[in-house]
Amino acid sequence: MTQVKPLSERSHQLLLKWREHLEFSNRESSLLKGELLSLDRQLERLINRRLRLSVFGRVGVGKSSLLNALLGKKCFATDVAHGCTRRIETKKWEQPINSINSIDLVDTPGIDEISAAGRARLAARVALQSDLVLLVLDSDINKIEIEALKVLIKSGKPIILVLNRCDQWSTEEQSLLLESIRNRLPKEVKHIQLIKVAAAPRKAHVLFGGKIRSHECAPRIEKLQKHLFDLLSTEGELLLSLNALRQADHLQTELKHFRLRKSKAAAQGLIGRFAALKASGVAANPLVLFDLAGCLACDTALVIQLCKVYGINMGGPAARRLLGRLSGYSALLGGAHLTIQLVLGALRHLLLIAAPFTGGISLASAAPVAIAQAALAVHTTKLTGKFAAKEIMEGSNRKMTMPKTMLRYLVTHNPEAKRWLGSWSTTSTNDPHLLKALLP
Repeated sequence: MTQVKPLSERSHQLLLKWREHLEFSNRESSLLKGELLSLDRQLERLINRRLRLSVFGRVGVGKSSLLNALLGKKCFATDVAHGCTRRIETKKWEQPINSINSIDLVDTPGIDEISAAGRARLAARVALQSDLVLLVLDSDINKIEIEALKVLIKSGKPIILVLNRCDQWSTEEQSLLLESIRNRLPKEVKHIQLIKVAAAPRKAHVLFGGKIRSHECAPRIEKLQKHLFDLLSTEGELLLSLNALRQADHLQTELKHFRLRKSKAAAQGLIGRFAALKASGVAANPLVLFDLAGCLACDTALVIQLCKVYGINMGGPAARRLLGRLSGYSALLGGAHLTIQLVLGALRHLLLIAAPFTGGISLASAAPVAIAQAALAVHTTKLTGKFAAKEIMEGSNRKMTMPKTMLRYLVTHNPEAKRWLGSWSTTSTNDPHLLKALLP
């Protein structure tokens, strides 16, 4: 009987195969160099089973001290003056875990020392490049920490909340503090793991003469150590796979947006040419029925050309669905267009017939009517083009790529993957602002 491979291993193999066949133009490779490098590094870590665990939080909450406690030695700089960590630093954690070959511990700067936009960028960067994040608190959770947590949640990043400096409170105070933190957490992460630690506890003692001094005590992080060991032993490879898939999905999304931006310029030029063609035909042709037939043919040709610009095969099901959705819109727009054109065409026709009886004066009135018909033709062409482009783009958003398909499959078939991905959506969503920016 053939043994079924674990989901994480199957996703690993599919991801490597997908990356091998991913093609870029020279321009795309240049613009997406950073995303490509980040993905390739993550794939290398996946192959070597080297996991990245990052600490995140405000300045002075004891992130560096916590990492030193895990390492069992002072590798990360700490100081009584807050803000010792100015850049991201990494150290290897020599911790034997059956499913993981090595672990990189990553220290990050305090999130309250930078602007809101900078915090969001740092959180997104940490989320993308980390397999697991420890969000460290040293008191009740505040607005800045909640905002950072939301960024991490939105990106589907596995998070553990760590409450440091618990040696400073009594048991009753700790219970009240934990309850307050739970109540303030976003509803989608009420289940998140919250662990108490004392990374660098100090004990006061009285010197001769009544002076009080303190000295360092042994870290109290046993519960966190055990939780991390159990978690990484059973789910370490899954965490690596999830992050690799998310990075691949991020790269695929950036590539798609770049190609849509490139198609936008071509689509704008195409719509402009068809609008000019339709306007000149309507203005020059005195027969209403020929106007309508020409407009319909022009719009159909525009949609076909837009499909080519956006890379949709007209013989495929995607194009057929697009034309089906366009038919309702075209009927509505075409009805309005037909009514207005019939009125303008009839008026123009009457003015032309009346020319011999008015000594040609009515021809002067026919010119503005022709201009109005041409303007209407231009406007309806642009509306048709924009609607077609919007439908094509939304269709491309609904289409699942391999990384997103694999993520959805893992969420459906693996309870742990569903728990870790949290509220991150495995189906494409349309950002209205981004969609508007990419429309021609």
